[in-house]
Amino acid sequence: MVSEQLSLSRNVCVIGAGPSGLVSARELRKEGHRVVVLEQKHDVGGQWLYEPNVEKEDPLGRNKFLEVHSSVYASLRLASPREIMGYTDFPFLAKKGRDMRRFPGYRELWLYLKDFCDHFGLREMIRFNTRVEYVGMLDYGDEFKKDLKWVVKSRREEKNGDYKEVDEVFDAVVVATGHYSQPKINPIKGMDTWKRKQMHSHVYRDPEPFRNEVVVVVGNSMSGQDISMELVKVAKEVHLSAKSLEITLGLSKVISNHENLHLRPQIECLEEDGRVVFADGSQVVADTILYCTGYTYSFPFLDTKGIVSLEDGRVGPLYEHTFPPSLAPSLSFVGIPKKIIGFPFFESQAKWISQLLSGKRSLPSWDEMMNAIQEFHQSRDSAGIPKHKTHEIADFEYCDRYADHAGFPHLEEWRKQLCMSALVNAYANLEIYRDSWDDHDLLQEAFQSSHFTQPLGVQDFTV
Repeated sequence: MVSEQLSLSRNVCVIGAGPSGLVSARELRKEGHRVVVLEQKHDVGGQWLYEPNVEKEDPLGRNKFLEVHSSVYASLRLASPREIMGYTDFPFLAKKGRDMRRFPGYRELWLYLKDFCDHFGLREMIRFNTRVEYVGMLDYGDEFKKDLKWVVKSRREEKNGDYKEVDEVFDAVVVATGHYSQPKINPIKGMDTWKRKQMHSHVYRDPEPFRNEVVVVVGNSMSGQDISMELVKVAKEVHLSAKSLEITLGLSKVISNHENLHLRPQIECLEEDGRVVFADGSQVVADTILYCTGYTYSFPFLDTKGIVSLEDGRVGPLYEHTFPPSLAPSLSFVGIPKKIIGFPFFESQAKWISQLLSGKRSLPSWDEMMNAIQEFHQSRDSAGIPKHKTHEIADFEYCDRYADHAGFPHLEEWRKQLCMSALVNAYANLEIYRDSWDDHDLLQEAFQSSHFTQPLGVQDFTV
């Protein structure tokens, strides 16, 4: 709802300089706030800043604080076409001399984020090589304080290798740390005593270390499928273990095209002699188990005195996946939702947060927000949706309703249709959908839109 209050300028800390953090910084500054972005790595990009070094001492990613943030592997290409990926006023167009494919590699998206950062002058707000160690409320008592402030403790690596500890106080904190870093692995009987190599896809970078090995890949989501298709080129055998043997047409084609790729049910147990026993009683002696089992949310720095919790993949309570009612709007999260067209959604979140902090808009009452959260959770439970899928949206209408909070435009129809077209093509042609498509009419509509014909001063963008 729109407020009649005068515009306020806040001191705001944004944690993370990935896609959600960068657009948050831009929108906050546009709204007149004073912004500091704390980024643990040496450059922008978040997940898209490739890190060749991996957690060698922790291949399953069980540490509270991970040394490596990115889970991107060397050959990764986008699963969505570039036309739908960019922010609404800075389209992700092909740039001469770079990766101009519709489904480019990870590096092209990283370069796009650097372009975005430089074009809008965001770098001056970012402190690199700075890890957030603690975020907590300042003098928080039994009653909610409207002037709540936040203590942020960070640790910055200096050029000489020393570390500098910094304690600061902010009016608001925006958590924009992403959700593709902290591995999620369900325990398997015998997992702790299995003597051979086990690792999560978070530390996978290229297939060469698996040459001539027998590899069991656990999980047939996008990463499990992509990595399996890469491993079959070098591994002796690849066994893809899935919860369900009902697979897409595209994956079925892949399996039929590769004699050394086998579909298996879930793992029943692991034996010390190297055997992997599956639920149907079949078994294989494996050299490596690679867990492509997804990621969970992680905020090891955040202390909210139990107000915000993480339970089985559900962050909450969060109103509209963004605000904990008791701490809103001084604490917010950008980038929690999954299965959305990410960049425009992050942009709408950032605009809403910025307007709320300036007083231009206001949130519903605490009771109204808590009731909305409870109703949402109950609707998901009634539909049989497990708790760990709380933040999986997969609903264009929800994204449009969310945009209304900040007066943000709804998703263009061509963007929605291009998204669905890519999903359909992947379903049918998993190995070739990134390089073969039949949505030229939709592409023409996208290129004729105003955003795609006005490259906003970046002279070397091209269609």
